[in-house]
Amino acid sequence: MSKTDELRKIQTQGVHHITIVGADRQTSIDFWEGVLGMPFIFDQPNLDNPGEGHLYFDPGDGRLITIFTNEDRKLDDSPVPEATGSLHHLALNVSQATFWQVAARLDARGVNHSGPVDRGFMDSIYFRDPLGLRLELASYRFEPPEGCRHSDVMIEAHKIRVASGDHHIDREHLADAIELLVKRRQSSLSEDRSPRQGY
Repeated sequence: MSKTDELRKIQTQGVHHITIVGADRQTSIDFWEGVLGMPFIFDQPNLDNPGEGHLYFDPGDGRLITIFTNEDRKLDDSPVPEATGSLHHLALNVSQATFWQVAARLDARGVNHSGPVDRGFMDSIYFRDPLGLRLELASYRFEPPEGCRHSDVMIEAHKIRVASGDHHIDREHLADAIELLVKRRQSSLSEDRSPRQGY
């Protein structure tokens, strides 16, 4: 195989947008902006189907959640099928401050939900949107060190967890991973950076 015939990756650099088949326009605006607080930022026809609208919402990171709307589609809150190859759920990031308000704010709307779920490295709560799509609101239990991403901490915590023979990532693995990343990335004048009593 010549060099020009070698297989090469198609390198992604993040999620560009996620598009959901919605029902009517107002249901989409009421839920994505009115419940989840995503600013409604762009509105145009669906360029592949002029009979539909295409609404754009900012989920908080400048990426996009878009909804195809059609005034003839009726609301159906039956759970979206979870067959092989289907979307199981869409997870959205929220702060810890917001996370601990979610259950009460869903209760105020009469929305069934899982209640807080302990995921070790994050807290989660699950519920369905008005069209039956399962959503997760997830909140990390840690902040990565300056210059690192959450995924940097996760990969190091995974290695620590595996080496320890533990079942899943938990707070101690995260704390040790953060310490390791700081030591690896941040210089110090000290030759010995090992833990000390200090008292």
